[in-house]
Amino acid sequence: MTDDERRQDAEASPLHRIDRKSNGEIRPTERLAMNRTGSFDWDLDAQSLDIDEAGLAVFGVEPAAFDERPGTLLEHLEPAERARLDVTIDEAITSGSNSYSVHFPMPLDDGTTQWTHVQARILRSRDGKAHRIVGVVRDATAEVTHSAFVLNLEKRRQRQTSIVERTTSAMSRAVTVDDVTAALTGPGGLARLGADGLALGLVENSAVNIAALSGESLEVLDGLGSGELDRDLPLTDTIRSGRPRFITSLTALARRYPALEPHLGELKFRAAAYLPLVAQARSLGGLALFYRERMVFNADERILCLGLAAIVAQSLQRAMLFDEEREFATQLQSAMLPSRIQEIEGGEIAVRYHAAWSGRQVGGDWYDVITLPNNRYGLVVGDVQGHDTHAAAIMGQLRIALRAYAAEGHPPTTVLVRASRFLAELDTDRFATCTYAQVDLASGATRVVRAGHLGPLIRHADGRVGSPRVRGGLPLGLSTDLQDETYPETRLDLVPGETFVLYTDGLVEEPGADLDTGVEALRSEVSTGPAGAEALADHLSERLWERWGSGDDVALLVLRRSPDVGSTHAPRLHQYIHQADPEGLSDARSIVRQALADWGLAAFADDAELVTGELLGNVLLHTEGGAVLTLEVLPEPVRRVRLSVQDRSSTWPRRRAPGETSTSGRGLLLLDAVATRWGIEPRGEGKAVWCEIGPAPPTARERSAPADGCRSDEATARDHGTSGDAAGASGTDPGLSPGPGPDGG
Repeated sequence: MTDDERRQDAEASPLHRIDRKSNGEIRPTERLAMNRTGSFDWDLDAQSLDIDEAGLAVFGVEPAAFDERPGTLLEHLEPAERARLDVTIDEAITSGSNSYSVHFPMPLDDGTTQWTHVQARILRSRDGKAHRIVGVVRDATAEVTHSAFVLNLEKRRQRQTSIVERTTSAMSRAVTVDDVTAALTGPGGLARLGADGLALGLVENSAVNIAALSGESLEVLDGLGSGELDRDLPLTDTIRSGRPRFITSLTALARRYPALEPHLGELKFRAAAYLPLVAQARSLGGLALFYRERMVFNADERILCLGLAAIVAQSLQRAMLFDEEREFATQLQSAMLPSRIQEIEGGEIAVRYHAAWSGRQVGGDWYDVITLPNNRYGLVVGDVQGHDTHAAAIMGQLRIALRAYAAEGHPPTTVLVRASRFLAELDTDRFATCTYAQVDLASGATRVVRAGHLGPLIRHADGRVGSPRVRGGLPLGLSTDLQDETYPETRLDLVPGETFVLYTDGLVEEPGADLDTGVEALRSEVSTGPAGAEALADHLSERLWERWGSGDDVALLVLRRSPDVGSTHAPRLHQYIHQADPEGLSDARSIVRQALADWGLAAFADDAELVTGELLGNVLLHTEGGAVLTLEVLPEPVRRVRLSVQDRSSTWPRRRAPGETSTSGRGLLLLDAVATRWGIEPRGEGKAVWCEIGPAPPTARERSAPADGCRSDEATARDHGTSGDAAGASGTDPGLSPGPGPDGG
């Protein structure tokens, strides 16, 4: 278009039909018209509109065609937009407002859309009635378009900021490499990155290992990604070169990397960003982000992708360092613990050590099993104060010293006193807690001492779990410094089939709860867990240590004494009744009745339950410890119930002749009346009172005659030998004397 044509076109436009003063100055109305802005005066009473030519040009109406009706200006407006404009004006008039402002799109004859802005003032009479509206109307297309651009730009920047913030937050909580991959591929991982798929490859030696894949159809790349670093693939190429690659054409990608061509049909993506993961000049791997719809990567999007790669790389570097430190700490701790636990005779034992997830901050938890003479074993679980290599070093020295003192044959109290002095002489400000037990698996006798540590748990054969009241002293080292080296010994009985559990506080410390809550949870899991020592140790580790969050080290020791179930013809059960257990006596009577019912001997249940209560009550009242109840069935030809109650007191009961008003002294008389035979036997450090309930044993003449022609005297004698019975074949015990001791009450 020539200059003349432009001048003629401008003169033809109503916006440029401008009257100028003789000196060429542009008037105010003309200035507005040049900026596509006009004015109007709307008489509401007369319903007429006076609008200048510039205003008519904004609405695209020729002056000759305008009939002064407001509706004429809005004929081209969409019905919905016209209704919205009418509502805006009506609300302004009826609400008493003095002005209104509105933007609306208006189609033009050339097919384009113009954004129009009306800014008006409402004039009212003294009574508040609106009678005129005056204002300006202008073409606001450029302004609105720019605002939309700015708004869209702001939305993109907000989205990019959100992606960076959410990714940074997720990566900040990742501790290990597994945590990083879980954050990338777990729920919400792709949404945080703003991608539809991802592949993470990590450099290991001279190879690339695909550590994570996420996104539909990406499994086809699983076999392609891992392998040697010199393979001609986009991810390995990016890692080698250290330069990002932004792909918007998969066809061009296949031409560059022919190995991908057979798999392009299965991929549901149109673009990808291959990003190197570099931290402190070390190449860690590569990250590939895949997109379904994206066709271009502008400067902001490329910067965003590179920023995400930097965040992931820094998180990976931190996680790799953590994994290396944790492996070092775990190996250091494991080297200081026993390399193996020997098999034991008469039971099974399992140990577990779990390191806390805290890098090189190793703890001082330990366990040990020490072989002692006469089929006895020393069991130790302890914890040195602190979580660092110093605590681990002290633990190693203390474990060896305590093991040496125990192997010398010292009683448990002496072992802990010497261990405390050893720790005090190390010239350290650390102390240690521990529980030490000497267990005789032949008899079940257990001697326990505590040094500021948690006491043991015992699971009985019927699944109940008890917490014996084990007296304790100050932590090792601290007791020597305070000159209070007192470690009282508690005597327990571990009957066949029972399980002895020692542990450190990491197994019961639940975040946000007190220690008692964790101990109760442990008791519940011990009760419901499997019977075997190994299986129970795994069960406790899975249910508690992993459940609490593995924030502390854990040492766990589980010892189960082999059960003694007898045979199908002569079953047997054992039960320990602790003196401090108020429900133990009632539970024992119930166990006896249920066992005899299960064995088909319910006819003897009343007498057996009565005798159980008398014998156990005598022990709990007149001795200073608990009792071991043994119930068994003597084999045929005459099936009888044999019941034995063992305690640690060496004083034997004596028979008395109580008066009519006496409240005690009838226990042995009742036993004599109910039992077929009874007696007392010495048992090492104590005694056992036993009785038999049921048919009388065969006489000497009956024993000499074969039963039904199929049993000999020798066979019968083997079945009913009385070499271990203190009472012989009589109904009373010749060993009973009126000497001192409990009255049998």
